[in-house]
Amino acid sequence: MMSDIQIAQAATMKPITEIAAGLGLPDESVIPYGRYKAKIDHRLIHKADKQGKMILVTAISPTPAGEGKTTTSVGLADALCKMGKKTMLCLREPSLGPVFGVKGGAAGGGYAQVVPMEDINLHFTGDLHAIGTANNLLAAMIDNSIQQGNPLNIDPRRVTWKRCMDMNDRQLRFIVDGLGGKINGTPREDGFDITVASEIMAIFCLATSITDLKDRLSKIVCAYTYDGKPVTAGEIGAAGAMTALLKDAIDPNLVQTLENNPAIIHGGPFANIAHGCNSVMATKLSLSLADYVVTEAGFGADLGAEKFLDIKCRKAGIAPSAVVVVATVRALKSHGGVPKAELNQPNLEAVKKGIVNLGRHIENMKDQFGLPVVVAVNAFPTDTAEEQAYVEQYCAELGVPCALSEVFAKGGEGGLALAEKVLEVMEDRAINFTYPLEAGLCEKVEAVAKKIYRADGVNFSAAAKKTIAELEAMGYGDLPVCIAKTQYSFSDNASLLAAPTGFTMEVREVRLSAGAGFVVVICGAIMTMPGLPKKPAAMAIDVDADGKISGLF
Repeated sequence: MMSDIQIAQAATMKPITEIAAGLGLPDESVIPYGRYKAKIDHRLIHKADKQGKMILVTAISPTPAGEGKTTTSVGLADALCKMGKKTMLCLREPSLGPVFGVKGGAAGGGYAQVVPMEDINLHFTGDLHAIGTANNLLAAMIDNSIQQGNPLNIDPRRVTWKRCMDMNDRQLRFIVDGLGGKINGTPREDGFDITVASEIMAIFCLATSITDLKDRLSKIVCAYTYDGKPVTAGEIGAAGAMTALLKDAIDPNLVQTLENNPAIIHGGPFANIAHGCNSVMATKLSLSLADYVVTEAGFGADLGAEKFLDIKCRKAGIAPSAVVVVATVRALKSHGGVPKAELNQPNLEAVKKGIVNLGRHIENMKDQFGLPVVVAVNAFPTDTAEEQAYVEQYCAELGVPCALSEVFAKGGEGGLALAEKVLEVMEDRAINFTYPLEAGLCEKVEAVAKKIYRADGVNFSAAAKKTIAELEAMGYGDLPVCIAKTQYSFSDNASLLAAPTGFTMEVREVRLSAGAGFVVVICGAIMTMPGLPKKPAAMAIDVDADGKISGLF
């Protein structure tokens, strides 16, 4: 059996210019990055005269067993194309942190992948490097302003802007810099975030034009003065240069699936510590080019889908016509308490115990947000017919259709049953948002915690309460909230699996993302700079004398 990377390397790709021509894109709007990648002029979204229908793919709470959300997204798009539907796939860009850490890449798997897989997972078109450089330019200019007489009266103890890099590196979470005497800067506590958790990434994914991008960058609050007034990137004088660094990156990236269907991959904020959706420009461009757009939101529906709906859709004026919730029998067993080494063994009782996690995600999408839902059971060879039948029966009792997805093994052919179910339920409905924007920040956090997570309440640390009061006093109280928490549980405790109740969410820190237009609420032990595991995926990645890469997944 071939590995994911071997399947991808054996694929016959079409020249990207041919893929672009099939979409009716004019030559002057397509910027090739080699033979199989291209960027598309983002300004096309402002000339669009049509809008397709959007399908959001999300999942149950992640487990070590894997759920296959991206694989399902790719296979569903291929299936719709196979049915003669003009369909675009619209995904996030992978971060190098997970690629070399635990999770691996984000290009799908088996016979439902986007290619060129190695390029997409490694440097792609350089977007994430541009984002990191823009972030770090601002950091350098803040410290330089302090060094050069501090004309803005910045308090070095209240510089809130962190440097970033696109790699998991726990050693950089908390650092002291500016050491070595006056010529080397002002000593202060500092730290790094991973690039995909940075505000620049969020701004990049929510901006709708270069003008909007520059305006958002200028609004970033990066420090405070000695008398407590906010200092913005615009006041530092960095917004223009940051925009210049991002001017090419904001053009969405065009690639293809293994079945030579078009895919746009652009932007990649994490969903556990950021808002977890690809760029608004990529989504709107896809909607203007196709009748159906399959897109995804990161991690479980309590994280990525909630933020997709409450933040992205609200800001962009878009809404999905259907939501696909991906689950696997193996993952349901994991939520039922089965250790990873035993997940291949039949265990219907564990499926029954863990399926409440799927049930809660269904209820949130269907009843809380009011959207049509289909469950996709991502098939594994170790699943039993009895286990699969129980999942289907459970979904039927909740009033949602369920389809077996075999796209990993069969590509688009294996997603036809799922595609048919999705087309049957699609309906344009208004989103029932979790909270009104005019509610206070604490009330918004409590609404998400109680309605989506099913917490009994929220406990705000003294520091979080103080920050919230300051933000509301400065006029930021009407922003949506972006909650950062563990992806493994509805709670902020990664060990509480399935569908926990009787818990309190612990908010330890609150950060303003004024340019992105939301407030980040950090819960529990979640870190905005992840670390590598005991055995990083990087240890298995290699390249031979001919430049052929192995070990990527």
